[in-house]
Amino acid sequence: MTDHWSPASWRAKPAKHIPEDYPDLAELSRVEASLRKMPPLVFAGEARRLKSLLGDVAAGKAFLLQGGDCAESFKEFAADNIRDTFRLILQMAVVLTFAGGKPIVKVGRMAGQFGKPRSSPVERIGDVELPSYRGDNINGMDFTAESRIPDPQRLMQAYGQSSATLNLLRAFAGGGYADLYNIHRWTLGFVQDSPQGARYRELSEKISEALTFMAAIGVTPESHPEMARVEFFTSHEGLLLGYEEAMTRIDSTSGDWYDTSAHLLWIGERTRQLDGAHIEYFRGIKNPIGMKVGPTLEGDELNRLIDVLNPKDEAGRLTLYGRFGSDKIAGRLPDLLKATKGRNVVWAIDPMHGNTLTANTGYKTRPFDRILSEVRSFVDICRAEGTHPGGVHLEMTGQNVTECLGGARAVAEGDLADRYHTHCDPRLNGEQALELAFLVAERLKDDRVDLALAQAV
Repeated sequence: MTDHWSPASWRAKPAKHIPEDYPDLAELSRVEASLRKMPPLVFAGEARRLKSLLGDVAAGKAFLLQGGDCAESFKEFAADNIRDTFRLILQMAVVLTFAGGKPIVKVGRMAGQFGKPRSSPVERIGDVELPSYRGDNINGMDFTAESRIPDPQRLMQAYGQSSATLNLLRAFAGGGYADLYNIHRWTLGFVQDSPQGARYRELSEKISEALTFMAAIGVTPESHPEMARVEFFTSHEGLLLGYEEAMTRIDSTSGDWYDTSAHLLWIGERTRQLDGAHIEYFRGIKNPIGMKVGPTLEGDELNRLIDVLNPKDEAGRLTLYGRFGSDKIAGRLPDLLKATKGRNVVWAIDPMHGNTLTANTGYKTRPFDRILSEVRSFVDICRAEGTHPGGVHLEMTGQNVTECLGGARAVAEGDLADRYHTHCDPRLNGEQALELAFLVAERLKDDRVDLALAQAV
């Protein structure tokens, strides 16, 4: 690769999973020109702050919790849905912090996670074949020829929804909702009577006792305002490079290019070709970035990708999300960890995508026990290889959906139809996500105990 880079240099490279069938390319160009004039959604300083925190994750001083919808939708856009997912992330972070004894870096798959690469360009129902649904910022989910036509105006709607979502998230994060003194109020209604709800209430009682003690010695949200707010960041897959290019701006303080559509963007498993458009675009932006790493990737190629994406070996610049499947992780992750030994990267696990199957009822789903198994294997393998297990990346929602099998309530195949609302892939519901947080927390607590024993010896 040459050193020359611009936000548009990706256009000279082969681009996968970017729709080429817009009926009016001139209209697409006009929309992208309009987006270039829109205010940034995030700021370079915020992205630099996240990069610094991810540097702590790479060093084993913090843990990354990243989660949210598989694909955001226009239809389900509502303040309550945003609040419930934000609240679920807060709950999970409290559980992980209390057990692991580390700060939790909180990143939502929110405010921009619309487009999705699809395994097939077409979808068939009966005798009718139509283009696949690719996300609300490209086309519609309704199975009609008109709905499946890519519409450039959807990019403007996605920008508007992302802006409104970020505005609400910032209000929640800094306006008092995230105050630890509200910990009892964060319990989601449908979790309240579940086993995980009981465990969470027990944990929140312990934290409340600690807060009472701290208040008695003068440590309160008034004396320490950081207790009443949290740092919360947004992320999405940088799939539609025309949109990302339009949102890429020069930072006036550093002179560097930042993608202002999100704090962190990642490259998907299907678009990480070394000579491809997505690698070309991502190598030039200064945001912290991520990349999905699947079972077909070899160590040599991974290191070549790291050389391009993080040539200066900067801490917090690059997060690698393993997505292998519970049956493949033991055979693939150890070699990749060995290959990247000494590289300044965060290793996290995406236990969702490698564990997808189709139930007998026809619904795409993910068994909770396989998700949990991959997370456990990830932590154990990282420990065995001397690598920090840096975090988890989950597709989840605060809504009471029935999309993933299992969990404490034992969602069965016959239950999937009850509340199967996803626009793309199945998500953990709040109860399943909180259960996973407790189980991950137990692993982190074991790590903390083992480290303390080792230091004592």
